[in-house]
Amino acid sequence: MRVLVADDHDLVRETIALYLQSEGVEDVCTARSLDEAIAKTRDTGNFDLTLLDYQMPGMNGLAGLARLKEVNNNKPIALLSGNATRTVARDAIAAGAAGFVPKTLAAKDMVTAIRYMADGGTFLPVEFMTADDPKAVANLTPRETDVLHGLYEGKSNKEIGRDLGLQEVTIKLHVKTLCRKLDAKNRTQAAMIARDRNLL
Repeated sequence: MRVLVADDHDLVRETIALYLQSEGVEDVCTARSLDEAIAKTRDTGNFDLTLLDYQMPGMNGLAGLARLKEVNNNKPIALLSGNATRTVARDAIAAGAAGFVPKTLAAKDMVTAIRYMADGGTFLPVEFMTADDPKAVANLTPRETDVLHGLYEGKSNKEIGRDLGLQEVTIKLHVKTLCRKLDAKNRTQAAMIARDRNLL
């Protein structure tokens, strides 16, 4: 089975790819953008399944799904997202996606879903589709938004504090509040949620 993991977040992309390889997926390729995913598909041949990050550069909503489907000879393509809504998931299926895979999905479940979709099935996680929709607005203060920008850029609390003229302990408190407001487990997930909700 050939799988392409296309995501602009390095850690997410490489983690998924390594796990798939460890679970016996024979051929796993990666791409950082829609254009790179299209180029790899053209250069190396069709993939049995492509995982396509919904918020990746070049995607333009679901338009990127249609572009890649055409290049990949209509083979299955699933959307991958850290925090998209149920509406996006339904729209993706309606637009021809083979499934919708939350980045929070357990690793073993993700492998099962990938094999299922590669075999022609359509995957929508029941827990995700029946849960409450995430809030569209997180009610962040301007200062919290500034800190969030720093998190998204991968800066440490000390670096963010230096940029904003604040003490490191103050930044730490802002990060804690941000995680609570965004319902994030850690600073990395907070940055991903902010990106996927277009809060930055």
